[in-house]
Amino acid sequence: MKNISVKKSFLYAFLCAAFLVSCKKEIEKINDTFKDTVSSSQGSEIEKDSIKKDPVVKKESVPPAMQETGFYNALVLPKDKKMRDSIYAEFSKKYNEKERYAILALNRLDSKNKWNSDTLVVPAKIDTTLMSYSPFPMQLDILSGVKKFVIFSYPIQAYGVYSNGSLVKWGPTSMGKKAAQTTRGLTFANWKKKLSISTVSTEWKLPYNFNIHNTGGIGWHQYDLPGYPASHSCLRLLMKDAQWLYSYADTWILNPGGATTKAKGTPVMVFGDYNWGGRKPWRKLLEDPNANNISVEEMTKLLEPNISKMLKEQDNRDKVSDSIKAAKAMAVPAQNEKPEEASAN
Repeated sequence: MKNISVKKSFLYAFLCAAFLVSCKKEIEKINDTFKDTVSSSQGSEIEKDSIKKDPVVKKESVPPAMQETGFYNALVLPKDKKMRDSIYAEFSKKYNEKERYAILALNRLDSKNKWNSDTLVVPAKIDTTLMSYSPFPMQLDILSGVKKFVIFSYPIQAYGVYSNGSLVKWGPTSMGKKAAQTTRGLTFANWKKKLSISTVSTEWKLPYNFNIHNTGGIGWHQYDLPGYPASHSCLRLLMKDAQWLYSYADTWILNPGGATTKAKGTPVMVFGDYNWGGRKPWRKLLEDPNANNISVEEMTKLLEPNISKMLKEQDNRDKVSDSIKAAKAMAVPAQNEKPEEASAN
């Protein structure tokens, strides 16, 4: 009986020892696993930090990253101001003043508002005249008889100028915002003033203002180009474009007293609708260099119903101008004769 009891005690002790050894091994295994997990986690955190920091260091030290797409490239601008300053510093080194002006114009921006974009569309080959990138047809036969014509496109926020059907100039604009859109349709240039004060706010100075809707107070002039339609109905232009159009377009001719119009000025047309809230039209050039192009057929269809009116007003203006010139020519000899008559007497 005693032997049985001793055997049981020995067996119990053996089992307890085996259990303790097993537990110790399991604990060591768990500890090793935890250490590996912690080590892996710390390594992961180090990797994450390096992933966050490395690109920043590189972006500050290398030139702007250009995404090559062919005819147009994308210059992506980061939100971080320090990085933006660095990129624009490189941008200024790579392109001269005229080239920067052209690039910003393509993006419907002026130098004051260059920060408004997160991506600039940059041509692979810079043409400072912009004519290589014109969205308007270079020739429109339907306008061959029209001496001067200015057109503004709402969809692509651009203007074009035609002389006898040939495109002579085009450029960016910022037209009426969604809540104050520019009136569409055919109108004619009225009066002009080198510096006007806005009727919305006396603080807004409008250089080279050319009115096209007298009662509505709408005209084209120089003002901020932020890269989207932002005006209170007017047609904003870059300063150089506003100056050029100021000299190019003809004003109305008023009857004596100025109460009525004797002849209309240069025909002007505003057409189309902007994709409010959508992707900026000029960004599409990155995928398709012809994305903003307006076809000859589309322009012809748009202009055809208005050609007869444009030609009629043009003929009338020519007659009025000729009669004024003739009257002035007759007045000059009459003035010259007076001193002779006086001396004869």
